[in-house]
Amino acid sequence: MAVPGPGYAITARVEAPPSATAAGDLAVAVGRVGGVMTAFDVVESRPDSIIVDISCNALSERHAEEITDALGTLDGVRVRNVSDRTFLVHLGGKIEVTAKVGLRTREDLSRAYTPGVARVCQAIAARPEAARSLTIKRNTVAVVTDGSAVLGLGNLGAAAAMPVMEGKAALFKRFAGVDAWPVCLDTQDTEEIIRTVEILAPAYGGINLEDIAAPACFEIEARLRETLDIPVFHDDQHGTAVVVLGALRNALRVVGKRAEDCRIVICGVGAAGSAIIRLLLPLQPADLLAVDVDGIIHEGRPGLHPSLEWVAERTNAENRTGDVHDALPGADVFIGVSAPNLLHADDVKGMADDAIVFALANPDPEIDPGIAQHYAAVVATGRSDYPNQINNVLAFPGIFRGLLDAQARTITDAMLLAASAAIADVVAEPNPLFIVPSVFDSTVSPAVASAVRKVSEARGSELASVQAALDAGAESAEGVTKEET
Repeated sequence: MAVPGPGYAITARVEAPPSATAAGDLAVAVGRVGGVMTAFDVVESRPDSIIVDISCNALSERHAEEITDALGTLDGVRVRNVSDRTFLVHLGGKIEVTAKVGLRTREDLSRAYTPGVARVCQAIAARPEAARSLTIKRNTVAVVTDGSAVLGLGNLGAAAAMPVMEGKAALFKRFAGVDAWPVCLDTQDTEEIIRTVEILAPAYGGINLEDIAAPACFEIEARLRETLDIPVFHDDQHGTAVVVLGALRNALRVVGKRAEDCRIVICGVGAAGSAIIRLLLPLQPADLLAVDVDGIIHEGRPGLHPSLEWVAERTNAENRTGDVHDALPGADVFIGVSAPNLLHADDVKGMADDAIVFALANPDPEIDPGIAQHYAAVVATGRSDYPNQINNVLAFPGIFRGLLDAQARTITDAMLLAASAAIADVVAEPNPLFIVPSVFDSTVSPAVASAVRKVSEARGSELASVQAALDAGAESAEGVTKEET
């Protein structure tokens, strides 16, 4: 069951009688309606009253109103004002641009801007790759969205997506020192999105696609990867998949099972579900069943989108049919990236012994974690108020840090697998309540970055060797031609 949290935090400024019981009466009023008081600050004291700021965590906007109403019903108490602390965080936006160089003198200005900057422009024009070292391109990522799938809220549009993109940019900076910037596009036309990103790309060292609905997100990512010379990463797909795989590695260690012996059920085959399947397949599970709103995906199911045809060809070895309830009996692992409250206690009870349940729908999971814990050995969610939070912030900052440091031009599944292993390895001794590190564990991002960088550099060396061999072959062929002539 959900508990009051900081996502719905309020501060109520109240005027109350200056009695010895005032503080206790206010605290009891908050607690009586299920609120959690986090701070009590006396702002002003007068002979006939005190002014107090009461900070509380609530369950929802409606619950916050109930807390306010409870305070206002006390004798002699008047609620002067209520501030939503989440909205206060967002006032004026959450990020800003700051200069890295001092601009205190004419000399500073001459070097940072005109006339000195002209020399740097000419150097880049003569050697375009120099932009990676002489501009913000070396450390900058564009966080691109069309607002068509904002969190679990649906199609809210570009402007309403801005707070999420700003938050993403702030996380990039906080956890990996990457300078990211929101690019919210007022179009949901696939061709316009692709072309716009292509036009913007020269200013950035990487593209992070975010909150773009399936199936358009698949085509957008695939085509941008083909045309751009910088990494393109759809976090809703690959960030989620990387953290899920890292968590699953440790969950399997806890229950003493091997992936190749497990039957895994994936519920939800949109952006995240498809990417999870893609990373799970190399582990060669005994079987993998994918379930969407129309049931278990199987070959021959009419009306399959091409992205689901790919899934059907690689999963469901026994060609099972039915819905998620039919898929679960005897399954070792359930991974849900779908919708709230889909499962019942009997569904988890019918899974294999020592089952693993990742109920990741947010904010309300596929099954109440408290219920799932009665029957599953390991339970994870996407929420911060339960153990084992599967949070993308464990992945994307470090992944891009590694890509930028390696000056990578693309991103591969091998890099994603390395990132997932790095996340798992941070947890030396996993247990049922600790299969993924804390998002504030300062060792996670460097570990992920190092793993990605090593794979990227190894791939770069391999490609350089192949190119050298091709060049040598071309020179040899040219020499033979000349001799024959």
